[in-house]
Amino acid sequence: MNRRTTALSAAVALTAALALTGCSSSSSEAAGEGSAKDGKPHLKVSGAFMPQPVMDMAGGFLTITNDGDTADKLTSVTSALSDDVTIHETKDQKMREVQSFDIPANGELTLARGGSHIMFMELKERPKQGEKVSIELHFEKSDPIKVDVPVEATNYNPQHH
Repeated sequence: MNRRTTALSAAVALTAALALTGCSSSSSEAAGEGSAKDGKPHLKVSGAFMPQPVMDMAGGFLTITNDGDTADKLTSVTSALSDDVTIHETKDQKMREVQSFDIPANGELTLARGGSHIMFMELKERPKQGEKVSIELHFEKSDPIKVDVPVEATNYNPQHH
């Protein structure tokens, strides 16, 4: 019985920790905990959007900024919108799936139209402009980050500065 109580306590503590570190915000930004100088990646997501899909697939775009002194990698993305979410790079006008994207220390990873991006295949539904799609970003070192991605017009393409 003592082992069961200990396991339950550990599960509750882990759930609470994940809820605190992986919370999404309405501004589509989330950040890790601690100071940027503690030798860990410190990730923040900004500029997330999904153009309104016209078929049963969609792209996702965002910027991940790492204010920490340690590099990390984006290893996968999950979403209730699709069971088949992958990450792709575009080089020489050819798209190919990759296993991960590097997020340099004190740098950023930009997923943008015409370049690296998130690909949602076989959508379970087609979200409309003005709605939000929940995704979870998974990393090699950092805890997952949940992001509510706004659905924009099909031709939406912000300028990255």
